[in-house]
Amino acid sequence: MRDMVDTIQIRTPDGTAEAYLAGSGPGVLFYMDAIGLRPRIAEMVEEIASWGYTVLAPNVFYRDGSAADLAPTQDLRIPENRAAFFQGGVMDRVHGLTPDKAESDAAAWVATLAEHAADGPIGTSGYCMGARLALRTAGWHSDRVRAVGGFHGGGLVTDAPDSPHLSIAASTASYALLHADKDKGLTPEDVAVLEAALIESGRPHVNEIVPGAPHGYTMSDTSTWNAEGARRASVELRALLDREVRSAG
Repeated sequence: MRDMVDTIQIRTPDGTAEAYLAGSGPGVLFYMDAIGLRPRIAEMVEEIASWGYTVLAPNVFYRDGSAADLAPTQDLRIPENRAAFFQGGVMDRVHGLTPDKAESDAAAWVATLAEHAADGPIGTSGYCMGARLALRTAGWHSDRVRAVGGFHGGGLVTDAPDSPHLSIAASTASYALLHADKDKGLTPEDVAVLEAALIESGRPHVNEIVPGAPHGYTMSDTSTWNAEGARRASVELRALLDREVRSAG
């Protein structure tokens, strides 16, 4: 059992990405939030690994720099610091990670996870912008991904022809989607669109807004931390993985 988080290097067509790796057992691909790889992400990776899974969390912004290069230098538990961090180029990185780039990367992440995890299906879990990547990966790798967790995701429903929610139709996964309350990036109307897509595709799912939980509610190192929202995310994700990934392995 790999008790602590290791940092490994993954070769991609566009360079080398660092990634956190922990645990043993069936695989879980963990998509970070826009703040990046940091101690809070390592804690979350360790938690999922403690449930009996091999967890891989890549630095999806590797084209822009290492995790250390991009990490915040101030305490994001102070609202003003969090706001300033997001005004410092973060969204340029988010928008620069186009679906084409993300698809190429996902192939490398899934292949690397297969090298370390037990044989069988995998799950993927994403936070904030990582939820979009989790949905897309389930569509791109429908032969492997059987579970998708998405927490306080934004931009899951757009008017674009490649909107993340359209990936649901191509997937074979079950979903646990817990959305932030009063999130400008994912409105109740968007949640209804997700619900319709999940029902139409026949995908088993939880698709709910967490009352009182703001965008970023799982991140205890920021001002948007919400303990009850984070607890619910862990409970739903563990149940989903145990049901859809472990039982099928």
